[in-house]
Amino acid sequence: MRYTIDFDDQFDETLAELVKTTDATTKADVIRRAVASYSYLKKQQRQNKDARVTITDQDNKVLKEIVLP
Repeated sequence: MRYTIDFDDQFDETLAELVKTTDATTKADVIRRAVASYSYLKKQQRQNKDARVTITDQDNKVLKEIVLP
């Protein structure tokens, strides 16, 4: 399946930067991984309404909590 999506220049620059700084090989790969991650997180959210996504440091101190729409 092929999709055509128009992105602004800033989004394209973000995709290019992610290709350079991660192990993703293409911009399409970055988008596929993002959609897969979002899908997984939404599934977890549906299964457990009280679940939270957090970013922690090595001491498990919460640095950021992410709220999914």
